[in-house]
Order: sequence, then structure tokens, then C-alpha cells
Amino acid sequence: MIRSIVRDMFFLGQKSDPAAQGDISIGRDLRDTLQANRDRCVGMAANMIGVKKRVIIVNMGLGDVVMYNPVLLQKDSPYEAEEGCLSLDGTRKTTRYQNIEIEYRDDTWKKHRQRYSGWFAQIIQHELDHLEGIII
Repeated sequence: MIRSIVRDMFFLGQKSDPAAQGDISIGRDLRDTLQANRDRCVGMAANMIGVKKRVIIVNMGLGDVVMYNPVLLQKDSPYEAEEGCLSLDGTRKTTRYQNIEIEYRDDTWKKHRQRYSGWFAQIIQHELDHLEGIII
């Protein structure tokens, strides 16, 4: 289901709760909502659609990847980035890391440990900030 984008700073500023296997429908709603906003968005966190759960989606070029309970394990090579967000007006500068390693669960609840670099790493870090209630 396509959901409305949340712009409430109080809600977005709260930490998200862990997702459970019963929260798989959140991933489907994120897929639908990202698809509806594809022209201006490359990733989303569940709080952006009004759900305070640790679920994100990232466009990886050829497809979208939904990550349940993602955790940043390692990061290196900091740089300054300027990012926009559907939930916020304008752009903001922030520090990101060129290389990251994360652990997450997929739609079947299988655990993955993966390294990402560059653009994909930046998108993931932006969405992880959302889960922590960090508004950039």
C-alpha cells in the first residue's frame, strides 16, 4: 500500500523499535511507497511512512532491498555529503563514510552481513539515521 510521507519532526525525531517477523508488511508498504516516489527518492525508512519500526528500503540500481533491523558494524573513510529527504525541505550537509558493513534480516528473516561502498553506503547511512531519530 502506498503511504503518505511523514513530515512531523517530533515523530521523525524518535528512535524506532525493533522489527519482528510479523512486520514483513512494512517492507511491502515501503516498496510500494518508494515506487510511487521513484522520481525523487532512492531510499526510505519506516518512520517516513508513519511506522516506528527498524525497517529501511534502498534502491540498489537493479532493484530495491528491504532491510529489517539493520545494524552498522563498521565504517571508514569519512567525507562530507549534502543530502535531501522526502520528509524535509531543502538539503543538509552531513558526514558519511565511504565504506560500511551492516548486518540485517531480509523478508524471509534470513540474516545477512554485507559491505557497501559509495552511493549505496551513503543511502543506507541516511536511512539508518532515520531509525535513530537523527534528522539531518
